[in-house]
Amino acid sequence: MAKQVISVDGQDRVVREDTAKSYRGVIWALLSIAAFVIIAAIVFFGFLSGSATNGDIQSPAAIERNRQ
Repeated sequence: MAKQVISVDGQDRVVREDTAKSYRGVIWALLSIAAFVIIAAIVFFGFLSGSATNGDIQSPAAIERNRQ
């Protein structure tokens, strides 16, 4: 079996290829989730601050009443 080197806690470890691939997959999954959470928070707080600075915080029902 092929061996690969991964870095865990600053130490290099020689592991099987499938173990290295799963380790990298978990790292990428965690980074992707973190990026999604950060982007969602930026969008949420961006819209919240934009709405709060207008002084025009309305519920969806109030917006519909204004349309009609």
